[in-house]
Amino acid sequence: MNRVLEVCVDGVDSALKAMRAGADRLVVCSDLILGGTTPDVNLFYEVRNHLDLPVSVLIRPRCGDYCYTPGEFEIMKNDAAMFHDAGADSLLAGILMPDGALDVLRMDELVVAAKKTPLILNRAFDFCRSPAEAFEQAKMMGLGGVLTSGQCRRCYDGRGLIAQMILNADGLEVDVTGEIEPRELSAFCRVTAARVFHFSGQKKTDSSMTYRKERPVGELPSSMDEYSVWETDLQKLAAVRAALDAGE
Repeated sequence: MNRVLEVCVDGVDSALKAMRAGADRLVVCSDLILGGTTPDVNLFYEVRNHLDLPVSVLIRPRCGDYCYTPGEFEIMKNDAAMFHDAGADSLLAGILMPDGALDVLRMDELVVAAKKTPLILNRAFDFCRSPAEAFEQAKMMGLGGVLTSGQCRRCYDGRGLIAQMILNADGLEVDVTGEIEPRELSAFCRVTAARVFHFSGQKKTDSSMTYRKERPVGELPSSMDEYSVWETDLQKLAAVRAALDAGE
């Protein structure tokens, strides 16, 4: 069984590194270090122009929870339509109700806004109150897939739920994400029969700036700084690719 490596990127350089590491397809977003938000359409075009890989797009108006205001939801629908017209291969999005249930009505509206572009339920699934219910709803809505870590930070710890989802998928693609070590992939694949893996594989690199302020003057959180750049770690992704291929 050929396993698919999907890599989430927020820049052209990271996309090129992901391709060299053996990525089969890409997801483009912005602010990946914060969990990802909807990218500028020109970033999507630039990635498309530089690589001959399937490119999907994250539709997420902000970081934080997945319960959106009416204004945020309108932006999501407009973005879904725009990236359909731009030629995205699929869109990733998710909306929850305040009580943790999947917002089926709004998800249906997003499906309509995306037109014929497949809509993947993103990691909103991992924050829902009932994964079994949300998974059945995703199938009934005709979504293109579900992105999940099995409702755990480490997908290896969520392997039981993931295995159950894949067993009962009825044709719905289950895309695995979350933290995992390459050495754990073989056992994980045996337990779950997972085929599609979604990673970012980022690393922190030093800025090319030679002039630097002695004291912070920006507005980033204290855990971040203006003289660091996050980008795809080619070696880390290459190790994942090798581990996935070794288990075939």
